[in-house]
Amino acid sequence: MAVFEPLDFNQPDNKLTQVAKQIRTQQVTKNDYQLDKQYSSTSPDAISDGDIQGKGTGVFLDTSAGGNVIDIAERKNAIKINQFQPDKPYQVAGS
Repeated sequence: MAVFEPLDFNQPDNKLTQVAKQIRTQQVTKNDYQLDKQYSSTSPDAISDGDIQGKGTGVFLDTSAGGNVIDIAERKNAIKINQFQPDKPYQVAGS
């Protein structure tokens, strides 16, 4: 029968541990999502509002209006070269 020993996660108090604690504290303070303000599809960082972060619109499966600033610019560039426009719709030959 297996014998399980308790795990000890204590770290020695050396320079590496001190630096790790300092960096961990700096990184955790950058997290702007807390228990009372959790990340969701309507969070400012998730919404496509012209910045580099957000890609969604907050509307379920709305893919035509979403995207970050780069996605929006590329979509506009792709539409420029699209040969099928509202005034020139796609048509099947012979119809």
